[in-house]
Amino acid sequence: MSGVSGTGGAGGTNGTSGAGGTSGTNGGLGTSGVQGTTVLHLADPGEAADLAAFLGRLLHYDRAAAVRIQASGTALAVFGRPPSFEVLAVRTARLAKPYENGLDVSLDVTVSAGDLLESVDEPAATVGVPGTITGPPWTGVLPPRGGWQGEPGLPAPDAVRAMVAAAVGEFRTRTEELAPERRTRAELDRIGREIWSRPVADTGLPIRAAHAAQSLGFLRPARAGAPDESPLALFSSGAWLRLRTPYGSIAVRRAGLGALDVSVR
Repeated sequence: MSGVSGTGGAGGTNGTSGAGGTSGTNGGLGTSGVQGTTVLHLADPGEAADLAAFLGRLLHYDRAAAVRIQASGTALAVFGRPPSFEVLAVRTARLAKPYENGLDVSLDVTVSAGDLLESVDEPAATVGVPGTITGPPWTGVLPPRGGWQGEPGLPAPDAVRAMVAAAVGEFRTRTEELAPERRTRAELDRIGREIWSRPVADTGLPIRAAHAAQSLGFLRPARAGAPDESPLALFSSGAWLRLRTPYGSIAVRRAGLGALDVSVR
């Protein structure tokens, strides 16, 4: 992937390239409010609203969620891992101008998702970068920057949404039919693994990745009048698969995220 890890390569950056005006002298970055706080200037209020919505959904699943944020050029990428899905979610946004902070031309930090959400100013189209934290292990293992190749077999968006809805319905029906003595956590987990590990059509992408995309708002129809937004597509690079949507990407390792068996950076 080019520029920001996990956002470029095959299929581009989900619409993260672009330019516009900004205030201050540091390109897409400035300082305001608390002394020394880095403030990123997004391309427009819509980018800020979408970022806030993504962070809110992550926090719905994990109130203590951490995110890794990267900025390079005019691309901002925010990586999160919603619990239980075993995927990485990537939300991209456009900066008003190429990132620059003194001699630094890139940003790569791990922060609290809650603190980041609190710093989003939608009308001003800005987001402050909170203090860094020591993140969980997944923050050191991101999808590769390059080598992405298109994968065939992905159904149309409506069909993918229908598959997710069918899987949710099947899980609900099967668990509701369990006798009370069998409705244990182990049995629920077994049913969930059976359903969510199934592939999407003839691809190697597990349905849980599409479910994660749906739950995070990535599978909603593309905005009207936005022809530059990339359609739904599937890519692979090494052990990774990436479901790209107009609103972000879901990346999943074919063997899951349990073992840190790729390069750590």
